[in-house]
Amino acid sequence: MSHKVIFDTDPGVDDAMALYFALAHPEIDIVGITTTFGNVTVPQATANALYLTRIAGYEIPVAEGGALPLMKAPGKPPGFIHGDDGLGNLPSRVAVSGQAEAASAAEFIVNMARQFPGEITIVAVGPFINLGLALKLEPQLPKLIKQVILMAGTVVEPGNVSPVAEANVWNDPHSADLVFTAGWNLTMVGLDVTHRVVMQSAYFAQLAQHHQYHQQHLALTTLQHAVNFYSDFHLKARPELGHACYGHDILAFVYLVAPELFQTQDGRVRVQLEGMGNGQTMMDRLGGTLSYAEPGWEARRPETRVCLQVDTAQCLALIERTLEVNWLRAPLVV
Repeated sequence: MSHKVIFDTDPGVDDAMALYFALAHPEIDIVGITTTFGNVTVPQATANALYLTRIAGYEIPVAEGGALPLMKAPGKPPGFIHGDDGLGNLPSRVAVSGQAEAASAAEFIVNMARQFPGEITIVAVGPFINLGLALKLEPQLPKLIKQVILMAGTVVEPGNVSPVAEANVWNDPHSADLVFTAGWNLTMVGLDVTHRVVMQSAYFAQLAQHHQYHQQHLALTTLQHAVNFYSDFHLKARPELGHACYGHDILAFVYLVAPELFQTQDGRVRVQLEGMGNGQTMMDRLGGTLSYAEPGWEARRPETRVCLQVDTAQCLALIERTLEVNWLRAPLVV
């Protein structure tokens, strides 16, 4: 099976890990990348998407997306986590070919959905402004899209920007609530599982060593540098992890190709839009057995498939097995 994927992303170190897993996996065909704010500004996200694909030898369309949340006041990118450039403050970059598409990210998503109805999977791992804007452009979009997989939210696990909120949802809660209530075939891969998969920084050094042939080595030394920066942050924030980092975004692609590694539950998911609980993903885990006094949980509202457990060992084995195949190409440099 081959999955046609639009990757909606804010690269971002774990976004780069996810991108390279997707490029390496034989069942994933990335037909476009749409960029959003979050880990970095949108122009930086676009530059990073072009750079990461081109140094790996892939010429994939990149469409620039929304720079601001739908309604919430914008925040500042977390340079202390991903680096000011999103890739661990690379000391230098080679010049690569290519530029962003003329169409916006939302327009690109709608155009591709209309061109390939029922074939496109959206894997979205940043704030969801592009999906929110695409829904406003084409209200029937959920019927045109095969499935949507989000790296987003949490049900049981504590949040990573507040005690209850995960960063992608917290950055743009209004877009997130639109996405959760739109009626797609929707899966949420959140902190409940991404905090169970820890990637050792030493692995990425070994991976770069494994692929040290010709110029293709550039992509993985770039990833190694970014992961080292990301792991340094995690070492300070979560010293029990050692020099390692959470996989986060890569888990959305693992779910795409190996959903059997996850335990899921279906339920209605809504997002807290204001106050101290801003960005919390709230799930009705009772399967509609209660008729709530609070509006917004009616039976007519669509459900989300939520990942609550993951087979960590099998997940890591799949990631490593995928990245170690011969998937790199000659860089597209100028």
